Amino acid sequence: MNDREALIDVEVAYATPDRQKVIALCVPIGTTARAAARLSQMNRYFPDLELGQVPLGVWGRVVADDARLVAGDRVELYRTLQANPREQRRRRVETP
Repeated sequence: MNDREALIDVEVAYATPDRQKVIALCVPIGTTARAAARLSQMNRYFPDLELGQVPLGVWGRVVADDARLVAGDRVELYRTLQANPREQRRRRVETP
């Protein structure tokens, strides 16, 4: 097996209301979601981002830190909600 066969391509994505960033990575097979988040060094672009603490997902589904990635996965770094979306919708409906 050559070196290329032992690697997979994944992406790590993060967004704020103002901007987003997607970083493509080539990582060893067996890399976890948290490891990919750290390897992305996304905190270089978003200094307040804590890569060891932020909730993670893959293609819109929350995953554990130790979830093993497969080729083509997109690791998403989630922000904490500033307001409950249900509460915001309720307020909009109540406002004349």
